[in-house]
Amino acid sequence: MTVQQPLPVPATPSAEPAQTADTPARVTPMMEQYLEIKAAHPGLLLFYRMGDFYELFFEDAESASKALGIMLTKRGKHQGADIPMCGVPVERADDYLHRLIEKGFRVAVCEQMEDPAAARARGNKSVVRRDVVRLVTPGTLTEDTLLDARTNNYLLAVARARASGGADRFGLAWIDISTSEFMVTECASGELAATLARINPNEVIVTDALYSDSELGPLWRELSAVTPLTRDVFDSSTAERRLCDYFAIATTDGLAAMSRLEATAAAAAVTYIDRTQVGKRPPLSPPSREAVGTTMAIDPATRANLELTRTLAGERRGSLLDAIDCTVTPAGSRLLAQRLAAPLTDAAQIARRLDAVATFVSDSAAREDIRSILRGAPDMSRALARLSVGRGGPRDLAGIRDGILAADQALARLAELDQPPQEIADVIEALARPSRELAAEFASALAEQLPLIKRDGGFVREGYEPALDEARNLRDASRLVVAAMQARYADDTGIKGLKIRHNNVLGYFVEVTAQHGDKLMTPPLNATFIHRQTLAGQVRFTTSELGETEAKIANAGERALNLELQIFDRLAAKALAASDDLRDAAHAFARLDVATALAKLAIDDNYVRPEVDASLGFAIEAGRHPVVEQALKRDGAPFIANTCDLSPAPGQHSGQIWLVTGPNMAGKSTFLRQNALIALMAQIGSFVPATRARIGIVDRLFSRVGAADDLARGRSTFMVEMVETAAILNQASERSLVILDEIGRGTATFDGLSIAWAAIEHLHETNRCRTLFATHYHELTALSAKLPRLFNATVRVKEWQGDVVFLHEVLPGSADRSYGIQVAKLAGLPPPVIARAKAVLAKLEAQDRGQTARALADDLPLFAVPSRAASEPAPPSEAELLIEAVKVLHPDEMSPREALDALYALRAKLPKN
Repeated sequence: MTVQQPLPVPATPSAEPAQTADTPARVTPMMEQYLEIKAAHPGLLLFYRMGDFYELFFEDAESASKALGIMLTKRGKHQGADIPMCGVPVERADDYLHRLIEKGFRVAVCEQMEDPAAARARGNKSVVRRDVVRLVTPGTLTEDTLLDARTNNYLLAVARARASGGADRFGLAWIDISTSEFMVTECASGELAATLARINPNEVIVTDALYSDSELGPLWRELSAVTPLTRDVFDSSTAERRLCDYFAIATTDGLAAMSRLEATAAAAAVTYIDRTQVGKRPPLSPPSREAVGTTMAIDPATRANLELTRTLAGERRGSLLDAIDCTVTPAGSRLLAQRLAAPLTDAAQIARRLDAVATFVSDSAAREDIRSILRGAPDMSRALARLSVGRGGPRDLAGIRDGILAADQALARLAELDQPPQEIADVIEALARPSRELAAEFASALAEQLPLIKRDGGFVREGYEPALDEARNLRDASRLVVAAMQARYADDTGIKGLKIRHNNVLGYFVEVTAQHGDKLMTPPLNATFIHRQTLAGQVRFTTSELGETEAKIANAGERALNLELQIFDRLAAKALAASDDLRDAAHAFARLDVATALAKLAIDDNYVRPEVDASLGFAIEAGRHPVVEQALKRDGAPFIANTCDLSPAPGQHSGQIWLVTGPNMAGKSTFLRQNALIALMAQIGSFVPATRARIGIVDRLFSRVGAADDLARGRSTFMVEMVETAAILNQASERSLVILDEIGRGTATFDGLSIAWAAIEHLHETNRCRTLFATHYHELTALSAKLPRLFNATVRVKEWQGDVVFLHEVLPGSADRSYGIQVAKLAGLPPPVIARAKAVLAKLEAQDRGQTARALADDLPLFAVPSRAASEPAPPSEAELLIEAVKVLHPDEMSPREALDALYALRAKLPKN
């Protein structure tokens, strides 16, 4: 985690800097300006513009040079010591900014606010006016070079409401200023970690007090960048006013119906954006409220175990997202990642998405035509965001033009569909909204070849603006005059090598070799040629005629560029005025991209449409693991499909528990994961890898697969396993899907067996959820005699000449052994070790632990805690009530009288006996 320092309120340097004990009485005017601007932005690296470079000084220079691997130099002295300095070229600044942001730095960009010539006109010692124009932080990026095109870049604000008699609640607001998305929601303290994992923010802002909270500290440390801010940013009493101010509205009644806590988080987010963008407010979509329970809850451990968007090694390749992402646009890839992070729990909304996919599955010609059109559609959302904050260029205007033209092409093709489903009908409506006149004007205004930066000029098409054409002709004609002048000077002097050159210091000058320099400095030529500079091999001159021509060229070129910049601003303003329609069209492109991409995936990999309803059903016929199947396909190997049915049996109202036994390497973990992934894919609106699938809505998905320690929190592998298992047993409901692999294997045999035994009983009697439970404890299969919803399944293997052959088939029944020694042999353990292990195993098996387990199953009463549904929690004990009462006390915030009252209240809660 990177801890960010609180952002200061940007300040304009005063004319008279304050003197401090650390500031010398006399510093250069430039360094005086630097120190003042730096003092107004503590905790940030200051990119101080000097000509064509951003310079860094003092500690900033030392930190940046180390982080970027660039040379550390020095410039003058301060308080008797050398001033460390390093710099980066302005034209490559984005590359360096990207590297600094990745390393956790934040940067204040300080630009020159006037032309150096204007500063010189005020006096020789005058300094160019400079000011910070932007604060660059991980959650407020807009440039393509700083962003991953396929991933959202979210800034998340978290506000807390302290509860006097219950759990705290949190308001969350997250914004991607590069696409204008703005969402809010509210959650309980127990759901905060899962919600953060789902949003996956690039930067989180919280109050100082919330950041310092001892219970939440471990959660903040898991995040990439956390910025603690002062309490005023999260002031709930001013939240509505700040939101109205940002959106330029009189009341928030027109926005989504937000709770006070959600509004507080939303106001904090827009306040932070306002500060970092220094007055340039990117237009945001009005906040959209995400209702609680509308998406599948997936905790961080489950996301990591199932490798939804990243593998356990942190790579995209090998994840579920990588396997199913066939999108052709960055916006489509981002939307698919959003859907994968938050599967729906509304069967009707899921059906809408599936209808769209089914349309393009059945019409391959339309699918491929649309995908071809989408490949030419630019990322309009991010182009609009750059234009809104003054960082856009001519290519962003072209992106708007091309996006509207692509919308026309898509509309024409979609019009050929016979009775398109509602999802596609909504897409058609959104694509029709942008103004076609806007695209026509952009097409007539923009040249064929466009520069990246508007200051380079040359992006306005000839003939669009007569005044611009006139200025360009004058500029270009003047340059021809210079070429003719060079030829004439060469003839008049007899110096064939005479050249007229230009640089930013001298402007235009006549240059000859050193051997001809004396000739131009003697009569009669010295009356025309005025000496300017002597170098080792060249001598430079000017003439009155050349000076006058240079002035004409400069004026003509500057006028042409200024006219182009005015045209750019005018076109950008028109694009921003139509931003709502353009954003709707951009989102429609993304929805269309996802639908056609999932259709292509379904055709290429033989997926079927799942049946998703509100039941507790869960029946998958011949299911396959989407990631593993693709890997095997690349190697030319088939994937062995398996069936899984966790649906309630006739007359029952709770799902089944499958107890899966079998050796390592047989495919138990793959079987568990594939069923969880199929359920998740179905609820994002995707076809699934199976021959048939019926999924009753899953409200929460839990996975405890694999083993890893957490040394940062002082947790062993077994402790992590128990923490994750506890979360499942405490939270899973009958509508949840749970997959558990090898519970209890990290401790002593009988300890682990006992924990696994009790966990199965709890899942069966209390949680009553649909569950896949893989284990090597074959003794647990005896529980099926007492637990009516427990079903024994095993992974089929064969022994052949002392070796084990994995068939990867899941069948009813139970394994009678683990084949661990055969797997160890395959792994290459030395033959003497294998022989000794077989001898020890034979001795242990003689004790017949299985018979002992069956006896235990007969003798032990079933689950000592009374059976109940998860929706009917047991009343808390008096001790638990007392503990909860103590937890909500905050001694540091209580007066002596309040503390005494609390003590009496606790005493009153003690048992009467």
